[in-house]
Amino acid sequence: MDFALHQLYYDPNIENKNLAQKWLMQAQVSPQAWQFCWALLSPDKVPEIQYFGASALHTKISRYWSDIPTDQYESLKTQLFSQIACFSSGSKMVLTRLCVALASLALNTMPEAWPGAVAEMVRVFQEEGGGVDGRARCLALLELLTVLPEEFQTSRLPQYRKGQVRGALGREWGSVCPLLQQLLRRTDSPGAVKARVLRCLSSWVLLDVPLSESESLVHDCFSALPDPELFDTAVEAIVNAISQPDSQRYVNTLLKLVPQVLALQEQLREAVQNGDMETCHGICRIAVTLGENHSRTLLEQVDHWQSFLALVNMIMFCTGIPGHYPVNETTSSLTLTFWYTLQDEIMSFESDKQAVYLQVYRPVYFQLVDVLLHKAQFPSDQEYASWSSDEKEQFRIYRVDISDTLMYVYEMLGAELLSNLYDKLGRLLTNAEQPTSWQHTEALLYGFQSIAETIDVNYSDVIPGLIGLIPRISINNVQLADTVMFTIGALAEWLADHPVMLSSVLPLVLQALGNPDLSVSSVSTLKKICRECKYDLPPYATNIVAVSQEVLIKQIHKTSQCMWLMQALGFLLSALPVEDILRNLHSLITPYIQQLEKLADETPNPSNKLAIIHILGLLSNLFTTLDISKQDDESADGSAPPVKTAPPPPGPNPVVVVLQQVFALIQTVLSKWLNDSQVVEAVCAIFEKSVKTLLHDFAPMVSQLSEMLGQMYSTIPQASALDLTRQMVHIFASETDHFPPIKALFELVTSVTLSIFQQGPRDHPDIVDSFMQLQAQALKRKPDLFLSESLDVKAVFHCGKFAHCLHKYTHRPYTLFWTELLPHCSDVPPLARVVQEDGKLLIQAVLEGIGGGASRSLMDQFAEVLFSLNKHCFSLLAVWLKEALQPPGFPSSRVTIEQKDNFSHQILRERVNKRRVKDIVKEFTLLCRGLHGTEYAAEY
Repeated sequence: MDFALHQLYYDPNIENKNLAQKWLMQAQVSPQAWQFCWALLSPDKVPEIQYFGASALHTKISRYWSDIPTDQYESLKTQLFSQIACFSSGSKMVLTRLCVALASLALNTMPEAWPGAVAEMVRVFQEEGGGVDGRARCLALLELLTVLPEEFQTSRLPQYRKGQVRGALGREWGSVCPLLQQLLRRTDSPGAVKARVLRCLSSWVLLDVPLSESESLVHDCFSALPDPELFDTAVEAIVNAISQPDSQRYVNTLLKLVPQVLALQEQLREAVQNGDMETCHGICRIAVTLGENHSRTLLEQVDHWQSFLALVNMIMFCTGIPGHYPVNETTSSLTLTFWYTLQDEIMSFESDKQAVYLQVYRPVYFQLVDVLLHKAQFPSDQEYASWSSDEKEQFRIYRVDISDTLMYVYEMLGAELLSNLYDKLGRLLTNAEQPTSWQHTEALLYGFQSIAETIDVNYSDVIPGLIGLIPRISINNVQLADTVMFTIGALAEWLADHPVMLSSVLPLVLQALGNPDLSVSSVSTLKKICRECKYDLPPYATNIVAVSQEVLIKQIHKTSQCMWLMQALGFLLSALPVEDILRNLHSLITPYIQQLEKLADETPNPSNKLAIIHILGLLSNLFTTLDISKQDDESADGSAPPVKTAPPPPGPNPVVVVLQQVFALIQTVLSKWLNDSQVVEAVCAIFEKSVKTLLHDFAPMVSQLSEMLGQMYSTIPQASALDLTRQMVHIFASETDHFPPIKALFELVTSVTLSIFQQGPRDHPDIVDSFMQLQAQALKRKPDLFLSESLDVKAVFHCGKFAHCLHKYTHRPYTLFWTELLPHCSDVPPLARVVQEDGKLLIQAVLEGIGGGASRSLMDQFAEVLFSLNKHCFSLLAVWLKEALQPPGFPSSRVTIEQKDNFSHQILRERVNKRRVKDIVKEFTLLCRGLHGTEYAAEY
């Protein structure tokens, strides 16, 4: 034992450590642990070994309590008291583990076997003797009293026992409270003792000790706040006490706490002046906890409205605390949720009451907006440059939180808030006498952006003025330019309704497009404008395409922004006449096609691979949004110009025209890169995005794409080809004209995949997944595909069963396969035959999974398969269940014949209620795993 512990703590070899840990874990739960754990606590052992002995004791008591005979409870308790007394002057970590062990014993024996447990603990440790000084005994008692409620919170007691023990502990508070009060108020109590008292109080109030019963102790905690050594623990105790759900019942106590919190303002101001962030943080936590947890209670005490308003203003001071977050202060972020809570409470009152509260609190919330926008301001360029990347990221997240708060506050303040922001921005930009910092302008714009991003501002009468002000902003800074861009992007829907204003902002966006520092904001804004305003952009299209081409050729943007830009151009081109689309497509993609031709001739290497994937990605993203068929989507109310409601023009779709032109080139690229899954994936993505966007307009390409996909997959099977085949089946399998090529492709990829299954599919989990999804789609869209003599339906069935067994953690594609296949037993003879012949194998696989062969998270999916079998193959299922459950020990040795019969009867009875079948399966899997009635079952 000593050797194993020495290995665990001191051996540098990680393998030896792991072996030692495994052995010790087994030893800890063995029956012999009762003997060796006391020996390990011997005074001649080192603390690490003593700690293991104490931990072993705790493990035995907390997890294997039923192994302990009742006649040994008393001696075990006495031994633990004795050991705690010995270690009260020894190792702190061993003392804590022993206290946790005694706490666990108390929880298992109270209230019946050990009534008055806490009172006895207090009495035992207050008695003189044992050669242990009073201070050490006192600290040991406080440690024991502190861990007792903590052990209760994490204990594995059954639910009914938890209720009993919680009640017993609540009654024991009468023994704890006077002791804590006495120790905290004694002037000669050492700081360490007072700190432990505060920790102990923190622990007990989490048991929902009534606030009225801890009131005097909470007041004592406020008295401890000026002491720097006790400050943190006092804050924790106060916060825990007033945040208990039950505390709102004690209105008088809460009203007494408000002046005590307000009295901390002087200490708070001093802390701000001295740059003491920890004290600011602690006092703010107390104020926010009281306000956040008890807003409604305190609002309803109308006679005390001024003291609650003073508390709200104190929290406002914390929100606007001087300095930049997170470098100079970390307090202001704590207050944001308070403002949500207060607003929710005010708005939840009936209208008469609400009007009174709004009269008082609307001005407060307008002040809050000013404070938040001030806090959102960037520091000076020099200071910001000195921040670390982590600090900049924290500041970015903080600004997002402020943005969310502003958006929420808008619900209370409404249009007046926008007018307020507009007036401030107007004064700022038109006041020639007073120079303004870019930070101030940026923050006001950020406020607009925050609201416009999620709130419909179409009715607002200040947006035209804002659009008019934007060109007047002197943009000499990246952060300001970014916010200008994002603000324009947030107003894209408004611009769609007021297209005359596009000429004011579009030049700014196109200019920003050439600046790599504004890459994300400028490209995302252009994309939003092209999506929302595409029918008003034709006059600007030539310019937008030209600028976009230029920045793409100069490679100003990173890959993801290039993809967004292509999506923007797809939206833009969608609204143009077909001949203009083709002309623009030609000029836009010709350079890339030429580059791709050159790359296709080169010997494959890593650098030209990236270039090929990049070009294919650009084409994919362009075709994702280039959709001429959706021209009437935007004008359901008939208010749009006639051009928007016109039907698609005759002739082939422009995307199809381009794809047909580059098809041979794509085949050439594939022939060189067929071994590379990423290139194949990029090729498939072009067609998959096009199929999804064009739907039936893609029809002219079905035949040649089916042929290419078949050749591709036959040479080197890849999951992306199966996914594209699935899309094709989904859209075209039901169309008579396209059924022959789709059928041929489906049969070919099925045949190739079946041969992979024969060779061993474990190396191709992605292909297995995609194949089962394809089969499910085929069953759903065109079950006639399974009537073909060329298709080995029996082999497909066995693939489904094998895949079911192969994947222990994720079954979704396979469940879908079975739930699509089984309903067709009646109308597709080949499927009916194979289910009849081999269905029992599926049942065995499902039962094996339920019996413990698969993750418990999959039980709902197994239940779906059983439900589907019961619905569509009832008589067969009855026979299969009886036969499959007959062998002893299957699906688990833990279930009896009666339990198996009961499971079978319950399943067969439920042909309508799928939820009930899921519950039956969950119940049975717990029985099979020996978990029924345990804490794991409760969590399940």
